[in-house]
This record gives sequence, C-alpha cells and structure tokens, in this order.
Amino acid sequence: MRRALIPLLLLAFVVLPAPAAHAATAICALYCDTRDPSLARQETFPVPTVTVNGRRLVLHVSDVDGMAWGSIDAGVLGDSVWLDRSFDGGASWEGLLGKASIPGSWTGTRTLMYNTGDPSHHRRGVIRACGDARGIACTAWSHLPLCAPTCDGAAGGTDAEAVRTVGLNGRTFGLHLDAAGMAWGTVSGGRAGDEIWLDRSWDAGATWPGGSSLGRTTATRTARYNTADPTSLLYGGAVRACGRAVEGQNGACTAWARPSSNRAAAMADALMYSYDPYTAWWPSSWWNSAVALRTVIDYVSRTGDTRHLWAVRRTFDVNRVAFPAGARSSDPIDGHFISRSIDDSAWWGLTWVAAYDLTGDRAYLDEAVTIASYVNGFWDTSTCGGGVWWDRERTYKNAVTIGLYVRLTAALHNRLPGESTWLQRAVTGWNWFTASGMINASGLVNDGLTTGCANNGQTVWSYNQGLAIGAATELYRATGTATYLDRARSLGTSALASPLVRSGVLTESCDVGSSSCDDNAKQFKGIFMGYLAEAGAQFQSFRAVQANSVWGVRDSLNRVGSRWASSSPSDWRTQASALSCVLTG
Repeated sequence: MRRALIPLLLLAFVVLPAPAAHAATAICALYCDTRDPSLARQETFPVPTVTVNGRRLVLHVSDVDGMAWGSIDAGVLGDSVWLDRSFDGGASWEGLLGKASIPGSWTGTRTLMYNTGDPSHHRRGVIRACGDARGIACTAWSHLPLCAPTCDGAAGGTDAEAVRTVGLNGRTFGLHLDAAGMAWGTVSGGRAGDEIWLDRSWDAGATWPGGSSLGRTTATRTARYNTADPTSLLYGGAVRACGRAVEGQNGACTAWARPSSNRAAAMADALMYSYDPYTAWWPSSWWNSAVALRTVIDYVSRTGDTRHLWAVRRTFDVNRVAFPAGARSSDPIDGHFISRSIDDSAWWGLTWVAAYDLTGDRAYLDEAVTIASYVNGFWDTSTCGGGVWWDRERTYKNAVTIGLYVRLTAALHNRLPGESTWLQRAVTGWNWFTASGMINASGLVNDGLTTGCANNGQTVWSYNQGLAIGAATELYRATGTATYLDRARSLGTSALASPLVRSGVLTESCDVGSSSCDDNAKQFKGIFMGYLAEAGAQFQSFRAVQANSVWGVRDSLNRVGSRWASSSPSDWRTQASALSCVLTG
C-alpha cells in the first residue's frame, strides 16, 4: 500500500500552483552540487524544523560553503527527503534535488549538499527541505529576506548620494541609496493610489527574477532593500525605482543603479561582479587576472574592507595547478602560475607578494619565490649582455619583463630576512635595464630592444613606465640609496610631461581618436598609477585629478571604460585599472 501511495502523493505535489520550473542543472560555485555533507565547514539551521506525521524535517545550511542539505529523522523505511531550489524568490523551483529515502532499518537519512545560489551566473537562490512521510511537507525557504546585515523591508534610511529620478504624469519617482547600500523608492507630486516599488537585479539589469515589485506600496515611499548579498557572493546588485500613476496603466522606472557613496567600494564591487568563484579568476585573461587580484588586495589593504578577501585564497588554491592550453591561456600553465610567457608568470609572483603582505601567510611568499626562481632562469648574459627573455623561446628582451624582474627580486629580498642573493639579482637587473637604452633621452620607456640590442623605438606604454618606477622604489626600500628614489621620481615627472598625459588626463596611445585598446592595454594605466603612488607626495595632485576624472566618466553601475577623459566601453580589465586609480587618488 505504501508503494502505491507515493506516486500519487508526488503527483499531488507536482500540480501545486507553483510547480517545479524545470529539471535541475548542476551548479558550481565554491563547490559543485552533490557534495558530501560531511565536508561542510559549517552547519546552521536558519529555518524552523518541520514535523510531518511524527518525522522531523530539517534544513541544514553552511553559509561559508554556500550550500545546504536536508535530513529526515524519526522515520521509517521509504520515507524520503529532498531539496527545492528557487531563483525567483520561491515562485517556481527546481524540485527533488538529491532525493534520498530511508533504507533498511534506519530511522533517518539526508541529501547531498547543493548550492543555495549561482553566483557565477549572477543568480540569487533560496532553498528549502521537503519530505514525504505519508504526507508531503516543506520547511520555509532559507534566506528569503536578504539580510546584509540589515534585512530587506527595513524602515528609515538617509540619502548618501544624489537621488535618481524619473517623471510620469506630473509625478516624480525617486531612487534613494544610503551609506549601507540599501535602496528605497519614493513618489512626490502624486495622488492617492499612486504606486511605487523597487526592482532588484543581480545581472546588471538584464533580468530581475525574485526582485520585481519589492515593497510595492501606495504610500509615498517603499521600505529599504539591499543591493549586495555577500553570503551568496553576489556583489554589485542593481536597483531601480518604478511607479505608476493611479489614472493610467503605464509606469516609469529610473535607470538601473548601484550604490556609489563610497568610491572605492563601488568600484571594487563592480570589479568583483565579473569574478567567477568556481574557476577562481576573471575569465578569460591570465595575466590580467593576476593584476586584477592584486588590485583587490590593494583595495582590502587600503580600506580595511575584507568582504572580498576570500577571493585571494580561492584564486591561489584553485589555480596553482597545471592547466592545458586553452583553459587559462592559449598556452599551457605548468603549475605554480608558470607558463611560457615569462612576464605573465612574474605578474603572478608580484600578486602573491602582495597577498603575503596583506595576510602574513607564508604560502604566498613561498609561491612568489618559486615563480621568481623560474623567471630568473631566463636571465641571459649571452645576448645584449643581460636581461630576461620575454618568452620561453627567447625571442625578445623587453621593458615589461625586466621591470617585473627587478621589482620581484627586490621585493623578495625585502621580505626574506638575511638574504642577499635576490638583492644582488635586483641590482644587477636594474643596472642592466638603465644601461640597455630602453629608457630614451626623454626619460620614457620604449617597449624593448631590437635584435641588435638597441632601443626599438616602439610605443611608450604607461605600464612600462610604471614598472620602471616600481622597480626603482622597491630597490630604494631594499638599499636606502636615494638615487633609486630620485630616478623613480624622474621617471614619473617625465611621464607627466609626455604624450601619456593629454589635457591633464593619463591617456594611452590607443585611447586617442577612433582607435581602441586591446585586452592587454586596457589595464596599463592602473598599473602606472599604482607604482606612481609609491614615488612620493609630489604626484598627489595629479593622482587626485585622475581619480576625479575616472569617477566622473563612470556609468550608473559604476563601470569605467578604457578612456579616463570620456565615457567608453568597459569590462573587468578597464574596471581593475580604474579601481587602481581611485585607490591612489
């Protein structure tokens, strides 16, 4: 009889008013669906236990893992438990996830773990445990109100930035944001019966399932709602205020916006929006990801905001293994962030030095030593008297690789007590660099050397100039010799007097006219700004001008493009560069 009843009960479940949306697709965030609950790093019980015919139905959640599992206890053979997961606030769901039935003489069982959300695809989820024990019941949805830390639906709020507005039939609908990143809507100039509400989107305004008509009311303002969900690794949530006049059917909405009262936090959230927590990088540029992570580290260090600190260890743990060609780069990654591109490897070395400075974790410094040892293997005096090859095939000696080499070797000396070998390498590298001819008569760094070991006259990129400044300042810290700091400042002064600055704004050659910067050059200016900040207070006013210019050209979602003097297309590379600028301004 029991076996005959189960299909009927499940059928009744399927025809409830809000049916399962579709069969579940496996989700990977920090971990993939169907993880063993014994591996959970935390166990909380965010919703009450449900009792069905004497059985206890429990939802277990590990917020640090972003996963949940269900259990049923005090049951009998055939009782079952599963999870439902919804991405629209419980209106529809993926059902029967991990369904498990009590076997043999056991009195309980549990599901495997499933992700509560899908941050890699910008979807906020809620989850519940359901069970069949001669009757079907479910717990409440976990984390249905977003609390970060104030919960959705809170009253009050004080404007911390300019209000966004839209007009309709003489009404003004306004979007307000406070310093905590909570939003609310208002209507003014209206009539009784006018409506106001918020929409909230986790994918930059493309969709808003579960975030439609939040706080809908005929009063003059809504309650407050969050724009970030750190527990779900969702940053940069966008909101808009919408309203409808009582005498019409049409409505109007403000533009989508993200909080911007804190410049650095706003820029950092927009950068982290593009970070993939499962693959643990910014798809799909290897060296650019190293610099982007270094920028996040700088952000945490300068502001004390640790919301994004988890990404440092996550990137380290996931990516220090080997990858085939095409997985992280067009080249294979050999492990320990090493590849045929010597400069790419060195960028990662500098990132792990910064991670060590921030956390004190020796594993990061050890990784930097491993990378630097690999890079040092390409120091070669048989061509041009020295220098480091740009690639494993030994085809080119250029400014970026030698600048990275000097900065990295000097940095290791400054962090390894009693060491002298790395310092000797740094000094030798610097002496070769400054004698190589790559720094021209105007004090600007051209791209590299010809096969005849002469300055090739190629483009003066801002990041090469910045790396030269950074190499000199790190050597100054290593030796206390003032000539290194003097040279760093001279290189900075030369840059500011060069075509790298147009109408007072830092400008790459590919920012001019109808040209556009490639994925490499999109990140150059932020690198320059970071190292210029180390050279002294005399550049402070210039840095402030750049930061203000960057902030002035952002869009309503706090995104900044390659050009710092006018609006331009943006991506995470340009965002990382702009964040570096704001941090130094």
